[in-house]
Amino acid sequence: MITLSLAEIAEVVGGRMHDIPDASAEVTGPVVRDSREAGPGSLFVAFVGERVDGHDFAAQVVGAGAVAVLGSRPVGVPAIVVDDVQAALGALARHVVRRLGTTLVALTGSAGKTSTKDLIAQVLRRKAPTVFTPGSMNNEVGLPLTALTATDETKFLVLEMGARGIGHIRYLTELTPPKIGAVLNVGSAHIGEFGGREQIAQAKGELVEALPPAEEGGAAILNADDPLVRAMASRTKAKVILFGESGEADVRAENVRLTDTGQPSFSLHTPSGASDVTMRLYGEHHVSNALAAAAVAHELGMSADETATALSEAGSLSRWRMEVTERPDGVTVVNDAYNANPESMKAALRALVAMGKGRRTWAVLGKMAELGDEALAEHDAVGRLAVRLNVSKLVAVGGREAQWLQLGAYNEGSWGEESVHVSDAQAAVDLLRSELRPGDVVLVKASRSVGLESVATALLETGAEGEVAAR
Repeated sequence: MITLSLAEIAEVVGGRMHDIPDASAEVTGPVVRDSREAGPGSLFVAFVGERVDGHDFAAQVVGAGAVAVLGSRPVGVPAIVVDDVQAALGALARHVVRRLGTTLVALTGSAGKTSTKDLIAQVLRRKAPTVFTPGSMNNEVGLPLTALTATDETKFLVLEMGARGIGHIRYLTELTPPKIGAVLNVGSAHIGEFGGREQIAQAKGELVEALPPAEEGGAAILNADDPLVRAMASRTKAKVILFGESGEADVRAENVRLTDTGQPSFSLHTPSGASDVTMRLYGEHHVSNALAAAAVAHELGMSADETATALSEAGSLSRWRMEVTERPDGVTVVNDAYNANPESMKAALRALVAMGKGRRTWAVLGKMAELGDEALAEHDAVGRLAVRLNVSKLVAVGGREAQWLQLGAYNEGSWGEESVHVSDAQAAVDLLRSELRPGDVVLVKASRSVGLESVATALLETGAEGEVAAR
């Protein structure tokens, strides 16, 4: 973070200083909420959680070098005390972002946010120093913590914005006002919480409403292939740049295909020219993600050739998102277990089939959370799609939702041993250990709460004689 004195921080957040012998002492290190990350010059933010109270670690973090604690009560060490720690953290982030004058790029969408954020960051950092959201820290705590890692050298700040309801993205844009905003898609993720896709569109569109007008450099990057996103053009005064495979898109892909290993290849067309892209990532769904990144890059002055090169060299920066690993025996494990919704589940299945040409394919799938009344129909549809795509074997893991997956496959014509329901992750591991053959491709995917990454981990752990060992 940029250097700030404790007196300045207290003024910005409206806090009261306690046990601070020198108000001119400066925070020169990171702002952290995990006591294990505290170090010389840092500021520790003490949240009260369901099981852990950050204030209990105050002495420990100061002993590790933290300058002070930002909390809701005095703790016997240098502290800035506020009524609302979360609001104070947001106020501090807003102050730092405004002082830096960094170009802030924000993005949201129902699916692909983290992968697209990683692509944007990898493209932009070829041009100038770039700070971006680690993993999926896209909420009212993670977003300001990310913004506070920016320094005077930071040219671009790329922030992923998530939402659980109407007003959430508006709040995040008030903390860190974006200049460029990208909306990727409106899908079924969290539809149970929102109540419908129209409500999701209303929430996601808050991003483009927050952008400055075109004459002040505001730019809205919108998916031309998604009608609900494209309609958001009427909700912004910013310049509108469309991306997609539509012929009307300003930044578009032509001649899209998948390589023999399931990696997308296409011709990138931008207003500044055209260039070919072959990605290292897996699955055709990454084409749309790449186009969103290319549209941002174009708006910030990068050529088509520069952008295409960056996209072709970009990798996955976040865990458990189409992580592809080949075991010594030739079994390929695709760990996409970080999260799941109907759109990403279907995209992952298509990627599995593309990767597994001429090989046996396994889809180890679990519950997609927060689908509300649509849950039965959506799980049934995924099971049916697995059959239509000729996935060799579907392993549905878990309770009721997994049963719906298996039922969808059965009703689509999977009557033999092509689909099976197992109770939990360990049962899936036991089944796979007994039936996998060299050369098979295994996709593991479910919502984060299911914890199916343990299946992928178990499959990749090998014993001394090369046998798969369960964790």
